[in-house]
Amino acid sequence: MAVAKELLQMDLYALLGIEEKAADKEVKKAYRQKALSCHPDKNPDNPRAAELFHQLSQALEVLTDTAARAAYDKVRKAKKQAAERTQKLDERRKKVKLDLEARERQAQAHGSDDEEESRSTRTLEQEIERLREEGSRQLEEQQRLIQEQIRQEREQRLRGKAENPEDRGTPKLKLKWKCKKEDESKGGYSRDVLLQLFQKYGEVLNLVLSSKKAGTAVVEFATIKAAELAVQNEVGLVDNPLKISWLEGRPQGMGGPRHAGLSQGSVLSERDYESLVMMRMRQAAERQQLIAQMQREDEVGQPT
Repeated sequence: MAVAKELLQMDLYALLGIEEKAADKEVKKAYRQKALSCHPDKNPDNPRAAELFHQLSQALEVLTDTAARAAYDKVRKAKKQAAERTQKLDERRKKVKLDLEARERQAQAHGSDDEEESRSTRTLEQEIERLREEGSRQLEEQQRLIQEQIRQEREQRLRGKAENPEDRGTPKLKLKWKCKKEDESKGGYSRDVLLQLFQKYGEVLNLVLSSKKAGTAVVEFATIKAAELAVQNEVGLVDNPLKISWLEGRPQGMGGPRHAGLSQGSVLSERDYESLVMMRMRQAAERQQLIAQMQREDEVGQPT
């Protein structure tokens, strides 16, 4: 890897977001986190991402090689000291005027410092050139890990599509219940009540109550399995039952009554039947709790 001049001007520790005394393990961890987010494969339309990925790779090579890191630290320290001298010099100039002899002595000292910085810079260039010739196993290993993580993410996306091969999107259900347009309680079904009813079947991505037609809503699940469980088992509030139908993502061949767990001709083991009964009992208890909670809220909201 040829040494770019801008690399010598960079703070590689700041680039990776680590402390100067960070161990190799911390350097590699910081590299993976930052390099993964700007990897060219994940940012094909962003040339800046490729540039940053290259800079991070150079930083990893330098900071995980003992000799190259020592040379870089020496250059970095010299630049820091030079900046501190410049700042002190500027502050001193505001207070007093330096005589010619003092300026000459400082110039000589700076000349010596500049020579030392130049030697340190050449040493760093030689170490980085050595890395280029030998190849960096550290960089290759970290980039292999990043490629593996990207591959795993791609496989996860493909598995998600395989669950819905017709690419019909996430499963959505349509909900209906009795509700008059002027009913402020929405027939007992607020958004929070509906979420409590349906989140027990699986992750709910979205739930929208219709603003035009009272007593209707759409619920979107993350998985088909969660939607199927909701269709088969949820009945809603006792005094105002829900009517649930598929809107999108219905599996092929699915038919029959909505509550398939109790449909005639279904084959249930004794354990399955007991589990279904326990689920229904929990649902009934939850509905009673919701009704009691709404009644308490109504009582609190009434003027005394």
